[in-house]
Amino acid sequence: MSDTPIVSVRNLRVYYGTHRGAVRAVDRVSLDIGRSEVVGLVGESGCGKSTFGRGILGLLPEGAASDGEVIYGGRNLISLPAKELRRLRGPELGLIFQEPMTRLNPLLRIEEHFTETLKQHEPKLGKAETRHRSLDTLGRMGIPPTRFRQYPHEFSGGMRQRIMIALALVLRPKLLVADEPTTALDVIVEAQILAILADLRENFGTALLLITHNLGIVAEACDRVAVMYAGQLVEEGPARDVFTEPAHPYTRELLRSTISLDTTELHSIPGAPPNLIQPPRACRFHPRCPDAMRVCATTDPIEQPLDGRRVSCWLHGPGDRIPAGGHDVLERREIGVADEA
Repeated sequence: MSDTPIVSVRNLRVYYGTHRGAVRAVDRVSLDIGRSEVVGLVGESGCGKSTFGRGILGLLPEGAASDGEVIYGGRNLISLPAKELRRLRGPELGLIFQEPMTRLNPLLRIEEHFTETLKQHEPKLGKAETRHRSLDTLGRMGIPPTRFRQYPHEFSGGMRQRIMIALALVLRPKLLVADEPTTALDVIVEAQILAILADLRENFGTALLLITHNLGIVAEACDRVAVMYAGQLVEEGPARDVFTEPAHPYTRELLRSTISLDTTELHSIPGAPPNLIQPPRACRFHPRCPDAMRVCATTDPIEQPLDGRRVSCWLHGPGDRIPAGGHDVLERREIGVADEA
């Protein structure tokens, strides 16, 4: 794995326009992904993970606006013309969608999906080479050539997910965003998908942004983990360090909510992620945080380096910026009153 980032995201913002106001789905997020590195992006539903991944690739719906920098190959993808960005998607930047059955055309055979993809991005590729590339990539996913001319409905959910991965990899992208690649799969198929993702670095040299709710997958498959809450990055660092000693209260509460063989009682985080049209002032997690202080409800946390990682939380300073009395831990009901004031 190289120390040189293949993509550097700086202060990325993605807002969705609605009749009630702008939804701040991604708000000033910065993240580097190294060459051949696997980075896990975790957080509750509605925290902006999928929007962040699509924002990197410029795959946003009509009505969305983005700014900031996504530096790839020395260029800012945010400011690239749409036509040029489309040329990069596929051969350079790939995406594995959620819900593979809805992404595969039920009227086309699997062969036709691959032919269409390769002809769109590599029109000079001959018929024989197109077939060879397609079958080779499918073979790496464990799908035999005898199934090449079958339709999507003839495959199980796990097999369709493998086909989606193969479609993303057949163009040999340098960066792949995998959005919940194991959702709704049984544990056996999930393990197979994880093995495939683990081989991506070795076989394709691909950097991977893995978006998931499953912290176990991140612990097993990822080099680093980034934790999102309410559209912002709250903690990022080596997966082993973050899982062993979580620095942010939100990360700690997520890990406590994970079920394992040692679990004796269920734990959940009280409340729910906030409305991103009008998120809480200052630290967005403070209404739910068991360690919230007065400063958390009044002042935005300052990102701090911490033993090779970074965390945005007043528990880690800087102490000289915390107002007098700011260390007093608030009762959750008191925070609610402060927010409504």
